[in-house]
Amino acid sequence: MEWGKLLSEVRIRNFFVESEKRERNNRTEFERDYDRAIFSTPLRRMHDKAQVFPLDPNDSVRTRLTHSLEVSTVARDMARIIGRWLEKDKKKIKEEQAKDIETIAATCGLIHDLGNPPFGHAGEEAIAEWFKKKDRKDFWNFGDFTGSKKQLENDFLKFEGNAQTLRLVSRLQILSDLYGLNFTCGTISAVCKYIARSDELFDKKKGVHEKLKVGYFASEKLIIDLVREETGTGEARNPITFIVEAADDIVFSVVDLEDGIKKGVIDWKELEGKLTEYSENNTEMLWMCFEKAKKLIDKSPQGALGGKSRDEAMAQAFQIYAIGESVHAVIETFKEKYEDIMIGNYHNELFKDSKACSLITACKKAGRNHVYCAKQNLTLEVMARRVIHDLMDIFWEGVPKKHVEQTRFEKEIYSLISENYRTVFEKTRGLSETPLSKYSEVYNKSRGDIKLPENYHCMRLVTDYICGMTDTFACTLHKRLTNG
Repeated sequence: MEWGKLLSEVRIRNFFVESEKRERNNRTEFERDYDRAIFSTPLRRMHDKAQVFPLDPNDSVRTRLTHSLEVSTVARDMARIIGRWLEKDKKKIKEEQAKDIETIAATCGLIHDLGNPPFGHAGEEAIAEWFKKKDRKDFWNFGDFTGSKKQLENDFLKFEGNAQTLRLVSRLQILSDLYGLNFTCGTISAVCKYIARSDELFDKKKGVHEKLKVGYFASEKLIIDLVREETGTGEARNPITFIVEAADDIVFSVVDLEDGIKKGVIDWKELEGKLTEYSENNTEMLWMCFEKAKKLIDKSPQGALGGKSRDEAMAQAFQIYAIGESVHAVIETFKEKYEDIMIGNYHNELFKDSKACSLITACKKAGRNHVYCAKQNLTLEVMARRVIHDLMDIFWEGVPKKHVEQTRFEKEIYSLISENYRTVFEKTRGLSETPLSKYSEVYNKSRGDIKLPENYHCMRLVTDYICGMTDTFACTLHKRLTNG
């Protein structure tokens, strides 16, 4: 891979429509991407989507929005240091390209969770479970489709929020056409955390991390193929993707524990013991963070506090040092693995090959065993499953099916779906996209002339609408429609 191609300013619309000349201002194309993300509706919605604790009244507990802002900040800082290294030491890029890498990483940090449905991972599982319960003979009817029907099925049976993010930014957030936020290829490429289609997933034994989950849906295959050709990644991950993924791993593993202490599901003394236990014999970095956190709090006004107030202060101080040490370790690993990354031969996660592996792994295990499984979370997850299943039942009934006359009641249900999603549904079903002639070779290889089945578009519509809901909106709408 080459940075000149990876930092492509070609936009999604440019594949299908001749680009118009636009006056340059003080912003780069990648800064435009960042600004589009900041001002987008899906980003605003994340203020009411759960990070760990759904529907929490405590403003200090993180939502998906605050989490994404934190990931964006850490990814930006990591990319800045790596960009300077590539420019000054490796002589691989120019100064402006180093700034572009930093901006793309910040944007990807902002948008990496946009496609997550309400109620977080519990929502993802609920959507997949709803489809798994559908009768295979009557429901899974893809007609005479000549492509991979297994892919069409797995797009829903193995539903993945990361793939929904790509769909959202490239399709669903429409303004004047069907190209979403119309990001540059450089940004789209970097946000692809996973690269496999849903019928080509690997198991963990094969050790190819980027193919463990669905990377994109059949509905976005042509766009992904065009972006890969333009950026030169092929079926490899973009180098910036590794940076953003590491930032996400570092941030959520540490700060979710801080939120667990704020919610009172675990106290600092217990957490300290569990982290030590889960670190096994590799506690050097962990204990350094403990000691620095204790020293910081003891010399501050908070040092005189006791009980839960001190626990919260210690958790916050620990978060500062744990993130700082982990970031430094991951940057060093990126440098060590750089050559393998650039030729597509690196298939692991950066934090796992870094000196911070034991620390981050211990934090993740503590989160799984003592925070995510909190009774209040489990209760809300059960509620979330029911809300999502009921809403999908209702709106599936209202989706217009081909050659089937809708009843007045079904039409009313359909009218409740956001106009934005209805527009995409109505304009894309039966549509065979054709890019400009200069991309015809990629188009032919992608088999982009195959129209997706009508039933697939119907499934997409219901899933798109549910995923766009916030936690509160989903609960409120469910109560209204079910007299709950």
